[in-house]
Formats: sequence, structure tokens, C-alpha cells
Amino acid sequence: MKKIHFISFFIISNALFSQPPEQKFTAFKHGEFLQYLVYYGFINGGYAMLKVSDFEMNQKKYFHAVASGYSTGIADKLFKVRDVYETFVDYETGLPVKAIRNISEDTYKYYDEVLFNRKENIVISKRKGKVNVPENTMDILSAFYYARNNCFKNLKTGDIITLETYFDDGMFTLQIRYKGTETIKSSLGKINCLKFSPVVEPGRIFDTQDDVTIWISNDNNFIPVRIQFDLLVGSIKADLVKYENLKHNFAILKK
Repeated sequence: MKKIHFISFFIISNALFSQPPEQKFTAFKHGEFLQYLVYYGFINGGYAMLKVSDFEMNQKKYFHAVASGYSTGIADKLFKVRDVYETFVDYETGLPVKAIRNISEDTYKYYDEVLFNRKENIVISKRKGKVNVPENTMDILSAFYYARNNCFKNLKTGDIITLETYFDDGMFTLQIRYKGTETIKSSLGKINCLKFSPVVEPGRIFDTQDDVTIWISNDNNFIPVRIQFDLLVGSIKADLVKYENLKHNFAILKK
């Protein structure tokens, strides 16, 4: 299993993928901002943020998404985290043209920039050079926004969706199982959610294949509300604590 890091867990857990149709971005808009509080057991370990903005270049429209995560307090002193992911997505195709991954976790450092060549189905990585990839391959972050826009409707309990991305110097495939709906309590109120469980590899980190659970708001925004990792050494949970500029009303049932 590839080595997965702090914000990598967060993004991968939300990235459901299938082949992209013509794009109409109905689930999010320019200026959307989401903030999450990350817990390590009972310890407030840090924050993760997701934000998106539109821009134009050479008379062509794109959106730029940034995912970042950083540790705080005791966790920051024990294991300092400063992670940033970026993706630049073509509005017409919904496919990324460039992705950046900048990881700083304690003594571990990782930096890569990836350009996507759709005509030749290759990516050009600063770390690996030219790599052949399947048609319509995405990076992890662009796949997350594509998923919100296209993959969460008309699912039946037990459905498994396959994700294909270029990640961590190579192709990375995940299977993610839809487990039905559930209403959860959060600091924002009670929220009706779609529940998913990525099939992970048991071993050094996870005990079983179903040790990661993601709750996605059951509305037209399809935003992650909670992510929980049950690890061999404890648990990690990320809860939505702040949101701005959602495209649709947020389906909070009760404050």
C-alpha cells in the first residue's frame, strides 16, 4: 500500500470517480470554503480546509481548488504537519490540467508538480518525468470535486465505485462502497448524510477493510461532513466546523 499522509487521507476519502461526461458544475461555486477540525482520539490535532475559486487564462475558464492541513497544539509539537494540495481544472472537460502536492510532516518532505497531457494520455511529473496513464485520469483533489458533481446520485446500498487517479508517483486505485443514509450529530446540528466506506488494505495501519467511514451531506452540495479513521493505534476524526458560500442550502435538520 502506498504511503498516505495527513491531508492525503482526507482527500482520498472523499474522491469518488468515474468517466467524466460534459461538465455542469452544480454542486459548488466560486468562493466555497470548508473547514474541518481534526481529532486524534480526544486531542484536537489540527485543521483541514478546502476552498475553490474560478479564473480565466487565454480566454479559457478554469477553477482552482486548494486543500490544506496543519497541526496545532500538542500534536504540532509532537508531529508538525503543513500539507497543501492544489489542482487546476478545465471547466469544459472537468479534468485537471495541473496538480501540485506539497507535503511537510515532521521530517518527511514531498513536493511534486504534475501536468496532464490529454492528447497523449501522459502526465509530466517533476519527480518522475513522463508517465503513461489511462484516459481521463485525475489527481486526487480534482477527483473529489468531480465526485461531488457527478457521483453521489442514484446509488443503491452496496454499490461500489472505482477511483483511478495519479497519486504518489503512480496510478492509485480505490474502491468505495455506498452504505446508505444516516443522520449524524455535529457541532453544526443534526445532518442527514450519505455514508461511504472506502475499501482499505488491512495491515500496518488498518485492522479491517472497512475502517474508514465518510459521511457526505445528503443535499445538492454533497460536502463531506465527517470522516473517521479507525486505526490499529487509535482513531482520527475530521468534523466540518465552518462553511461559506455553498451553492445550495445546507441540509441541517436541527441545530
